[in-house]
Amino acid sequence: MVKSRRNPDLTAAGGFWHIFRTGKEKLNLKQKTIMPIPIGSKAPDFILKSKQAAGLVDVKLSNNFGKKNTVLLFFPLAFTSVCTKEMCDLTAGLGAYTGLNAEVIGVSVDSPFTQEVWAQKEKIGITLASDLNKTTARAYDVIFPMLAGVGDTSARAAFVIDKHGVVQYSEQTATPKELPNFEAVKAALAKLK
Repeated sequence: MVKSRRNPDLTAAGGFWHIFRTGKEKLNLKQKTIMPIPIGSKAPDFILKSKQAAGLVDVKLSNNFGKKNTVLLFFPLAFTSVCTKEMCDLTAGLGAYTGLNAEVIGVSVDSPFTQEVWAQKEKIGITLASDLNKTTARAYDVIFPMLAGVGDTSARAAFVIDKHGVVQYSEQTATPKELPNFEAVKAALAKLK
């Protein structure tokens, strides 16, 4: 059993997050979502690497502050079916996020080189950032312990961060097989326009 650093009442056992009744967390039983970082909190800044045509580049959350909103998506691993579907669907609908003045950044524990090969193979058009050391996933409290017995990865999670660096939407899915509620993500962005 793993305890959440941010919330000692939240534990992971057997690969599933369980929430204990304290009244502090928001749990939507219909969607089975858990909010690891509360809405209204300052989003932890990060500098992660992304492999692009120009080589390795830094992806820094605070580069968007004062300019545009950010949709930050954590996903477990490249080259897996659910993650591929999620990133390909986002690429196909990227215009909707751009129209809402948002940049979409996908974060996984894969190396930037793995992410680049995957993005090229699947024609993924969003920025992918490598959290190889899991520091950003830990800062957002979205570590998924022992995914399929291979080790800790990022959980599947979505955050909307406004131009001031404040979390406006926060969701972690109950299992890696579930996708975030992208309609709710867009609705949160629409309120920021």
